[in-house]
Amino acid sequence: MSDMAVKRPLPQGDWLRGSADAVTDRIRRGEVGSVPVVIGLIVIAIVFDRLNAHFLSAENLTNLALQMAATGTIALGIVLVLLLGEIDLSAGSVSGLTAVVMTQLSVRQGWNWLVAVVAALVVAAAIGALHGFMRTRLTMPSFVVTLAGLIGWQGLMLYLLGTQGTVNLPFDRGIAVISDTWLAPGLAWFLVVLLVGAQLTASLRTRRLRSRAGLSVSPVGWMAARSGGLALILAVTVLVLNSDRGVPLTLVIFGGLVVAVDLMLQRTVFGRRMYAVGGNAEAARRAGINVSRVRIAAFAGCSVLAAVGGILAAARLVAVNQSSGGSDILLNAIAAAVIGGTSLFGGRGRAYAALLGILVIQSITNGMLLLNVDSSVRFMVTAVVLAVSVAIDSVARRGAEAGR
Repeated sequence: MSDMAVKRPLPQGDWLRGSADAVTDRIRRGEVGSVPVVIGLIVIAIVFDRLNAHFLSAENLTNLALQMAATGTIALGIVLVLLLGEIDLSAGSVSGLTAVVMTQLSVRQGWNWLVAVVAALVVAAAIGALHGFMRTRLTMPSFVVTLAGLIGWQGLMLYLLGTQGTVNLPFDRGIAVISDTWLAPGLAWFLVVLLVGAQLTASLRTRRLRSRAGLSVSPVGWMAARSGGLALILAVTVLVLNSDRGVPLTLVIFGGLVVAVDLMLQRTVFGRRMYAVGGNAEAARRAGINVSRVRIAAFAGCSVLAAVGGILAAARLVAVNQSSGGSDILLNAIAAAVIGGTSLFGGRGRAYAALLGILVIQSITNGMLLLNVDSSVRFMVTAVVLAVSVAIDSVARRGAEAGR
């Protein structure tokens, strides 16, 4: 038969062999996915646990979950622009600026905190749309556009803070309560069952639709194994966190955003268009896709997610100050997106890259802080991990091109 022949479902008894062949084929084509990241996380956990037994304790893992939510949300926005082969250097400054806008409106102007949050998100969307307009209509490189934004939005943030420099949030109400809210054990287990059930149902529905269309489908056994693996990971996470203070609400918010963005990328027409533009913008344009609209939306989405990350950071610190959105937040967000498996060349990556990448970054940071390692060493180790991730991406890209 020719290469264009329709593939039929494998017999149920051959699902293991078929799955192994599919994995081998993906590796041959350079599509290694998140396997290197998962292996890296396992190595990191083993090494730091040997060096400090407190690393894998429930208390420390709960702290790790709290630490990664804000920067991870910013990294999720970075994934959107990286999928297009673009970059956003202003995400850190936008996160700080919108957190200050939210705080000023709720604390000094007396607005309801929910209204203040919505207003901050609208400001972020406008900023991202402006970046996208400058990139598409003025044909300015995204590096230059967002570098100017990094400087300009940070300056505006300092201007809004004024000479006081710090604005505190109320400890006992409003947005600050989010960082100190923990899910009840029963609710946490309900979410596990809901997520696993939704994932399995969606996989089976996709399989049924592909089978009706005469397309190749994954064996049922492989799908059940994936759902079982997800259930195991979520169950272990809930067990560990419940043995301390519980599942933090900030982690649920971050995880919910990851799932929502991934569904948008994988299950919607707009998500497919983003991959098309990132893979080959000219081919996407000739296929009738409005490339400018996709780019503007991606930059707007990146800024909105950066704003959410900034607001979560402000809630955790119960204040905003001149360092909000600064320090190494932007660099860690970009590094997390790349380390998690998002290609710098565009067209390849998943929303889960932000989750996996920030786990790597924060695990390294947390482990070295427990060992009292100097920050200079931490920066160098993070740089090595980032360089290795980009090298793997480059090799995978060459493998994919050779496969084609």
